[in-house]
Amino acid sequence: MPRASLQCAGSGGQAAACNVSAAINVAQEATAPAHIAVVDDEAEIRQLLAGYLQANGYRVTQLHSGAALLAMLRDDAPALVLLDLGLPGEDGFDIARRLRETYRGGLVIVSGRGDSIDKVVGLEVGADDYVTKPFELRELLARIKAVLRRIAPAPPAGLQEARQRLRFAGWVLDIGARRLSDAAGGDVALTRGEFDLLCTFALNPGRVLSRDFLLEATRGREAGPFDRTIDVQVGRLRKKLEADVAVPQLIKSVRGAGYILVPAVSGA
Repeated sequence: MPRASLQCAGSGGQAAACNVSAAINVAQEATAPAHIAVVDDEAEIRQLLAGYLQANGYRVTQLHSGAALLAMLRDDAPALVLLDLGLPGEDGFDIARRLRETYRGGLVIVSGRGDSIDKVVGLEVGADDYVTKPFELRELLARIKAVLRRIAPAPPAGLQEARQRLRFAGWVLDIGARRLSDAAGGDVALTRGEFDLLCTFALNPGRVLSRDFLLEATRGREAGPFDRTIDVQVGRLRKKLEADVAVPQLIKSVRGAGYILVPAVSGA
């Protein structure tokens, strides 16, 4: 197994990715290793990461392009994708957007771009985490474990005893099925982070919720790799829920305090 101090870094704008430990749920953990897709155009980096992951007990698929990743999803969707942003001839952010149209597994972006704007964009397109190079493998392992815990199919903490279906402003939130439907009955795609955040709002209607509360409720001890995590996710929810994002009526900001879900919520 590689030493814990080993660092992964790509060249020419390439980034690296690696490790994970924890199965999606107890049954999977007992019977099969989590499946991780490592997407990087540099064979040396893919092999290094794959070897490290496999040494830690995980099934790994190595892919050299975003197109190969999207093609694989049809037949063998992984539990988590490690996506290099610097794939030649491809826009990493565009790949992430296309991935999130159908994929609900974990997504960790890795990149040599350390600017805060790039990190925010990464979150906006649906990444669960954003890691800059060079990084220490053991730290990355901890981050990926955290993502896998967050995307486990069990409801977020405190939701197990909640009503399974909630209605507000024409929307229906099915907690058990992890599904949001509009007034016409059409499904609205949400990432796991967005769904958990909306659940937290729906279980606390009319209450001003601070960013710290929302982070703790949705991400627990792993809260917030970035200060703007909740702001970004609220922005994404508004785009999917609000008639006019510029003048939100459902999820409103309370200056200096946090956010509030305004409409009444009832059981369906």
